[in-house]
Amino acid sequence: MGRVSAPTITRDELDHRLEEHRVELRAYCYRMLASPFEAQDAVQETLLRAWRSFDRFEGRASLRSWLYRIATNVCLDMLKSVERRARPMDFGPAREPVAANLNELPETAWLEPVPDGLVVAAGHDPAEVAVARDSVRLAFVAALQHLPPRQRAALILCEVLQWKASEVAELLQTTVASVNSALQRARTTLAASRLTASSTTSSLGGSERDLLARYVQAFEAYDMDALTALIHDDATQSMPPYDLWLSGRDDIFTWWLGPGISCRGSRVVPTMPANGSPAFGQYKPSEAGGYEPWALQVLELRDGGIGELTFFLRTETLFPLFGLPARLDA
Repeated sequence: MGRVSAPTITRDELDHRLEEHRVELRAYCYRMLASPFEAQDAVQETLLRAWRSFDRFEGRASLRSWLYRIATNVCLDMLKSVERRARPMDFGPAREPVAANLNELPETAWLEPVPDGLVVAAGHDPAEVAVARDSVRLAFVAALQHLPPRQRAALILCEVLQWKASEVAELLQTTVASVNSALQRARTTLAASRLTASSTTSSLGGSERDLLARYVQAFEAYDMDALTALIHDDATQSMPPYDLWLSGRDDIFTWWLGPGISCRGSRVVPTMPANGSPAFGQYKPSEAGGYEPWALQVLELRDGGIGELTFFLRTETLFPLFGLPARLDA
């Protein structure tokens, strides 16, 4: 992290240097805020503040460290006025697969998915890319939201980005002892959820790609026998913005063949990975003809099968973010 003093760099060079950090700053802000839209706003504000105050940047720290300090302050300011974002599993136990158990919560209550391309820099070392993907997985980011904001920042900086405690202490303007104490408390909280940034794998081999191809074919055919062979018996399903979540393949299929029967005949379109996991745009048959957007499906794979299905239903914001068309023709 080389040091840069303000007088030795032109404004054009500054634009270029700031832009070099956009993806990693966006990933950091996403882990802090659990929303790609808020993360993009935070990064824009960070770069704007850096541009405006660069004349006062004296080069005592690296440009990267300085940007992270600004980004941390922006995120902490944003988190003062909001509740933590969560997943349906955070609101209570799984319930029966009946429509009466559907309760819709505001958009701001929910952790939102992010395309890998927005938070994982291309061309980096494969090991760094793997860590980046694992540390934005839905379950891990949700676990981070249980931490107080400053603990959250300390954990991300030390455990994910591998900063030294002394560097984090300088950034947070506190002591090394305080950082180590925050880290210990944060690790205890994460240990209770049995999650780490590397608790799952994001690599897809030939067998995983074959599994996904068979899932698409079976879901479009609404073939429960074929899906039974692909989805684990103890799989879970959730459908933000509803707080209902389902535990077990039997309950999932009961939903699909009951309240969710309108999904029969859907088209499923692969899109860019979300949070290190395979993602698909689901389009339901439309009375007007063709297919209309219904959900962004994010699948978690484990042990040769599908262990978790998340159907994000706010397609009006998520489909454009993931480059999915507004509708499909017949």
